[in-house]
Amino acid sequence: MERKYSIPIKEWPEEDRPRERLLARGARELTDAELIAILLRTGDGGMGKSAVDHARELLLEFGSLASIDTAGIGEICRIKGIGPAKAATIKAALELGRRMASSPEIEPDVISSPDDVWDLFRCKLGGLKHETFWEILLDFKNHVLNSIKISEGILTETLVHPREVFAPAIRENAARVIFVHNHPSGDPTPSDADRTMHSRLVAAGELLGIPVLDHIVIGQNRYERITVDDEHSERSMAAD
Repeated sequence: MERKYSIPIKEWPEEDRPRERLLARGARELTDAELIAILLRTGDGGMGKSAVDHARELLLEFGSLASIDTAGIGEICRIKGIGPAKAATIKAALELGRRMASSPEIEPDVISSPDDVWDLFRCKLGGLKHETFWEILLDFKNHVLNSIKISEGILTETLVHPREVFAPAIRENAARVIFVHNHPSGDPTPSDADRTMHSRLVAAGELLGIPVLDHIVIGQNRYERITVDDEHSERSMAAD
């Protein structure tokens, strides 16, 4: 069978080349494959594939940028033509994107809905392969005072103890709190253990006069809320 070769990018019309298109029109005009091709820089002449061809194969293999982000270097290198150096470049670019998205500089001043919490934590926690528990400290008007990581690892009653959880809230005079943790599986459906832990924390918050407004579980592409009852759910984001 006759082998089909891709035309090298340097032989494409200039207006079609990813790098030139970015310089002329801006990065937002490029597809995911074209952006990845710029990171890869070169294709593989021996295989008859351009950098765009490799980028498309990568997206086809993993399905999305999020899946590439969670993949290991070895998994990415299984794509023929992508070695450790190119895989490292891709991982570095995705990590920079995550850090920018979760940067404190863009943290919202006010939390007004669960979607605000999702926007704040989806890049920070969505692709993690271990559990992490965070606490958002708020004043009476739901202004964000601070976001604090309480524990990291398999969440247990020992790691997420009311004493450790509410100590920062007391120290910073928070009026209310929101809890956030992730599920490494990507499925944010709360487990029985999640609900038990949440109930203990809500009870502790009521005793301390620091109500728990919400508890968000972050998954790969969506989130779920843990609430005690319908009444709590309705009042969770209402500022006094």
